[in-house]
Amino acid sequence: MHLLITGGCGFVGSRIAKWFLANGPASSGNASSGSFTPALQITLVDNLMRPGSQTNRAPLECLGAEVILGDLRHRDFVESLPACDWVIDCAANPSVLAGLGSSALCAPPSTPSQATQSPSQTLVDHNLGGTIHLLEYCKRHRAGMVLLSSSRVYSIRELSGIPHQIKNSVLEFDWDRIESENLIPGLSRQGIDERFSVEPPLSLYGATKLASEWLAKEYSSAFDFPLWINRCGILAGSGQFGKADQGIITYWMHRFLYRHPLRMLGFQGSGAQVRDCLHPEDLARLIHRQISASQGLQTQHPAQNHPSFRSKPITVNVSGGIESAFSLQELHEWCLRRWGSDRFGAACELQRIDQPRPYDAPWIVLDSNKARQTWDWEPLRDRLSIWEEIAEHAEENPNWLQISGGID
Repeated sequence: MHLLITGGCGFVGSRIAKWFLANGPASSGNASSGSFTPALQITLVDNLMRPGSQTNRAPLECLGAEVILGDLRHRDFVESLPACDWVIDCAANPSVLAGLGSSALCAPPSTPSQATQSPSQTLVDHNLGGTIHLLEYCKRHRAGMVLLSSSRVYSIRELSGIPHQIKNSVLEFDWDRIESENLIPGLSRQGIDERFSVEPPLSLYGATKLASEWLAKEYSSAFDFPLWINRCGILAGSGQFGKADQGIITYWMHRFLYRHPLRMLGFQGSGAQVRDCLHPEDLARLIHRQISASQGLQTQHPAQNHPSFRSKPITVNVSGGIESAFSLQELHEWCLRRWGSDRFGAACELQRIDQPRPYDAPWIVLDSNKARQTWDWEPLRDRLSIWEEIAEHAEENPNWLQISGGID
């Protein structure tokens, strides 16, 4: 089996690659049945635009992965990539603020036209243009695709309109009323499920991910290759590149430990906003199951009529669920307990500013019951084990924020 992982030197792509290299290829058979399990080949594609991603290249090559440097915005580059069986698309600018201005990641321009692009055009080219080129690649090679999408495909208006109040830095909801009156379809105390509104505005980032989902479904149906779409919440673990607009757990822990100033924005400066979290190794386990269930479908005509597709939803939420949910204030209090003033000196400066950021929402917790039921899958890593892993990495890597662009 040959896997092509885009964004392969990024945090999520590199962790998925390492998991597959450690656990072997996906196979629908097993040794006891006498079936043959093919050797695994992994090719990683990355443009190293994200500060910190360059640190993953050599370790991945040492593990046996091939790393190809290039930009998915360029059709000729994507067409030159070697044929593979599956594309795992982890390449994106994952910031909800991307495209609005200085917060956007920008790869060095390689053409005169790119040098004059606005941040919004750059975002669309990366997140949507790159997807289109990869879909053409899958069409040409009849490769299956696993597309990583985002909780940010859900409507900002509906997310912001979830009725709540803040008391003592805690969000409070009248769940009995919300659920009994079905105030917001797709919303329950278990989280946001796949029925939740995707009506714009979503953010420029969210819109590019939703458009990528729709195009992927059209290409899969029209050109008959397997497709699975995983909508993820916060993915977190050691080695993540921490910034205020992405990698928030890593960002907060590293800045707290090394006494850099921190700010809680919006929601009365309370830190009451809530998110879920998932370790990328748990995501990799799900992707392994999805690919295993689809092995050989590229040789079926038509693949879309195969029972694996008729019986399973293409798009699922993938998250740690309500069990993994936490507020920014809870994360801060955990840091206080671990790195408090009794051992580490005075705590960092913390500003509480009641000034909302664009596209912010009080509560984004994904209900991943459909993924759990469909794939007999559940996360193995809980929130605290993920936090401990990140904390240990922070203690061992005091310069990580400088490496990954988390210092203002």
